[in-house]
Amino acid sequence: MEMLVVNGGSTLNGRIEVGGSKNATLPVMAAALAVDGPVLLRNVPNLVDVHTMSQLLQSLGADIRRQDDRLEIDAQDADGIVADYDLVRRMRASICVLGPLLARYGSARVSLPGGCNIGHRPIDLHLRGLTALGANIRISGGYVVAEAGQLRGAEVQLDGRHGSSVTATCNVMTAAALANGDSILRGVALEPEIDCLADFLNACGADIHRADASTLVIRGVKQLHGSTAEMIPDRIETATLAIAAALTQGTVQIDNAPVQHLDAVLAALSRIGVNLQQQKTTLTIDARHSLTATDLTTAPYPGIPTDTQAQFMSLLATVQGTSVVTDRVFPDRFMHVSELVRMGADICRTGDAAVVRGVPHLSGAPLMACDLRASAGLLLAALAADGQSQIRRIYHLDRGYVRLEEKLNRLGANITRCEESALSTV
Repeated sequence: MEMLVVNGGSTLNGRIEVGGSKNATLPVMAAALAVDGPVLLRNVPNLVDVHTMSQLLQSLGADIRRQDDRLEIDAQDADGIVADYDLVRRMRASICVLGPLLARYGSARVSLPGGCNIGHRPIDLHLRGLTALGANIRISGGYVVAEAGQLRGAEVQLDGRHGSSVTATCNVMTAAALANGDSILRGVALEPEIDCLADFLNACGADIHRADASTLVIRGVKQLHGSTAEMIPDRIETATLAIAAALTQGTVQIDNAPVQHLDAVLAALSRIGVNLQQQKTTLTIDARHSLTATDLTTAPYPGIPTDTQAQFMSLLATVQGTSVVTDRVFPDRFMHVSELVRMGADICRTGDAAVVRGVPHLSGAPLMACDLRASAGLLLAALAADGQSQIRRIYHLDRGYVRLEEKLNRLGANITRCEESALSTV
């Protein structure tokens, strides 16, 4: 099994480019199952999760071809309706095939999803929305079994007790695009990845628009045709690189940055004391001075993403003062805290929050990654630590970042990827 060996203490400087968005690509790939024609996606990141989704689509009969950052999907002859447990368990985004399968074939059998262990993440909003469109749904043997002779347009309320759901919005939107009649989806997710999917479906012949920020109006069409789409840049990768620059007190220019999607992240960095220069697609981070503590609370878009919580916590663990980090999206997403404490961080969790008291230095240590974004947080902490750290279970990291260590090394980091058995030779 691979691991990362990080020699801390380097300052990141230079220029780096952000790749395509994982969280935009996966729902678009799933939606291609509802398209009667070939689809070409550009700026697709070469990630483990993208490979997993490709395998899932192929298991359903789709033809997948990849060249560089271009992905061709042809589901014209696909006829599978069973999304198997062995593939779906690997990532939560696999549930996004439910709506497209149901819309195109009238039935679907999709395993309940897996993914990172970051707390309870029910799919009740998916089921509520598809039921409102006329589907009959039951849970049997660990699978969602859905049937619908013909989906019909309806008014659907998609916000739940913990707010809106990105994947539920994707599922119901794609299904409604092929329903008979008009649909109004209220309480939909505001994330830019939703607009990326809507743009893709519209390019394929759908009729979808936002009536207001949280309402989608969808006029059902009989068929979707093939098209081409460009994946938006990854806002979480951008935030991760920006926080890495701040942690190491460096100066980094990030190109292809979706600056317009990062208002809350950039505001938080500014409060911490990071100097920022923004242009349309370029973000420059300058942290060559002392930084200070601040309180942060994650929230659905346009708030601070929960997917940046671990990275921000690593940064705040090294700056002067006391910060409180609250996660209102996934209140149990604090498994990285114990690993940071082993590096010398002073962090105490209380409920859905963690109190972080900045320390002058972190120390390198053997570390265990527990989920995708926690992996990134630990890697960033290791960059700033004194001495060497070894990070195991980096398969989590590879689900959401394309060789992140290589990008960081181009900025001056000292990170080696190796087999655990080779540690003694590093």
